[in-house]
Amino acid sequence: MRITVTALSVIVAGLASPAALAQSGGYAPAPSLLIHGNYCGLGNRAPLPPVDALDAACARHDACTPTGGLPSRRCNLRLFREADQISRDPRQPDAVRNAAGFVAFSASTLPFDPAPYPAAIEAPIWADPHSYRPVRALYAY
Repeated sequence: MRITVTALSVIVAGLASPAALAQSGGYAPAPSLLIHGNYCGLGNRAPLPPVDALDAACARHDACTPTGGLPSRRCNLRLFREADQISRDPRQPDAVRNAAGFVAFSASTLPFDPAPYPAAIEAPIWADPHSYRPVRALYAY
């Protein structure tokens, strides 16, 4: 266990080292945990455009995921639905269809934020149309 943690720490330190930054011409090194295109996987290459429909679906998933937090359940379900459609599209190359099937499966198992933040809204009390009282309501997005 100790060897695994040490090896992982050395790999992470090597990816974030100044020498790796200098070798890449001043830009941050590309994430090594991408499975397809510029957005599918852990991390992304944010300024670059998506390479195809699957990569665009992954980019939308990254966009609806808060920094340092978990995405909403709806965000994960959207990625699942879009990747599943791409995996069934006969016009897509086999490599993209296979990657889309893997992304769809992975999206169905991704963790999500179980309790989205409640949004406070003002709602009228219908018994008296002239009185307003703040009402706390939950909106799952």
